[in-house]
Amino acid sequence: MQLLTPRLSLTRLQPEDWQIFKAVHEDPGTMTWVSEIPDENDIRQRFTERLAPWQVTSFHMLCLVARLCETNEPIGLFGCSAEWQPYRQAEVGYMLCHRFTGNGYGSEALKALCDFLLQAEFHKLKALVIEGNWPSRRILEKNGFTLEGTLRDNYLLNDQWVNDWVLGRLNPQH
Repeated sequence: MQLLTPRLSLTRLQPEDWQIFKAVHEDPGTMTWVSEIPDENDIRQRFTERLAPWQVTSFHMLCLVARLCETNEPIGLFGCSAEWQPYRQAEVGYMLCHRFTGNGYGSEALKALCDFLLQAEFHKLKALVIEGNWPSRRILEKNGFTLEGTLRDNYLLNDQWVNDWVLGRLNPQH
């Protein structure tokens, strides 16, 4: 599986992608909006789980590595958790290495992922973003997601309860 954009290539996570997976999960700038930085054993477990083959009916997460086309340098992770039966929904997520933010890569890669998922006949795509994470919210809004609501005290981040914005995008073909 490969998704291409003008500047990026997105491919399924492979065993040789351990370094980018670990780097993203240990990047303080990235993890600010995700969780405390996990220990290496936890990162390794997540990595191993995401190596499994994926299809729309899978119960585990699809994980794609985004790379710059010019250099093949990995810049982050994009993916989704599918709820095919009975809802045909997928929750998208992404984590860019902080040094690659602000260049439009997030929007470009998410567009490729959304196009793939909508062509796979998902009815709805959704995302949760911690309230206040405006860059991530803008990436979603540039890709047709709209704010559907706020879940209060929905997530425990660094020992603080935080609100989550819920954003969604419907498949225009369904």
